Amino acid sequence: MHCSPVFLLFVGGEIVDLVLQTGAVAKAALLLLLAFSVISWAVILSKWRVIQRARTQSARFVRAFRKAQRMQDVASVAEQFRPSPLVGVFGGAVEEFRRQMGMTGSVQNVVAIQRAMQVASSEEITRLERNVPWLAITGAVTPFIGLFGTVWGIIDAFHGLGTAGAATLRAVAPGVSEALITTAAGLAAAIPAVIAYNLINASIRELAARNDDFSLEMLNLVERQLAAPAPEVRR
Repeated sequence: MHCSPVFLLFVGGEIVDLVLQTGAVAKAALLLLLAFSVISWAVILSKWRVIQRARTQSARFVRAFRKAQRMQDVASVAEQFRPSPLVGVFGGAVEEFRRQMGMTGSVQNVVAIQRAMQVASSEEITRLERNVPWLAITGAVTPFIGLFGTVWGIIDAFHGLGTAGAATLRAVAPGVSEALITTAAGLAAAIPAVIAYNLINASIRELAARNDDFSLEMLNLVERQLAAPAPEVRR
């Protein structure tokens, strides 16, 4: 079971007591950080599952594709590998291939098929990247939210110190420790989001490169199919 890093800050009696003693601004900052952390972890887990399925199905689809001799053989089994972005690339090529065959009875422009695959690949990568920018936003914003809560808490602590008139470490320490909780919470929300953002982007770049490689293989299949002699008609 995965727990939010911010939630882990609330484990332990002392931390709970400090949180409960914080002011309204600090509590609002902590709630906002908790919301950012929960959403970012939801994105991380969902994207991780999607990317793992895409990798697995891509490997299976490529094996099936390389065994096939004709485009129709691949098209008949492509849907069972649908989580793979390669299926979308293949579908773009097949659609353009059929469009040209339907209009002229032959493929006149192989470059158009290549462009169709590039468009389909871009659409698939865009689908994989959906919601990933939220991780970048979390990594960039949450440390500043935590810092804001800390600064506000320190201001409040020193204001109370000035009012009490007791300039001792014992008088200042509780207020400062309460204020620093928001900084810790901000870092706890930001660090996993930044790590996950970079790992997910690296995985998406890997899938994009695989799309490009598959596009070349697909063009080879199209050219082989066009170059193959038409079957003889027996009389």
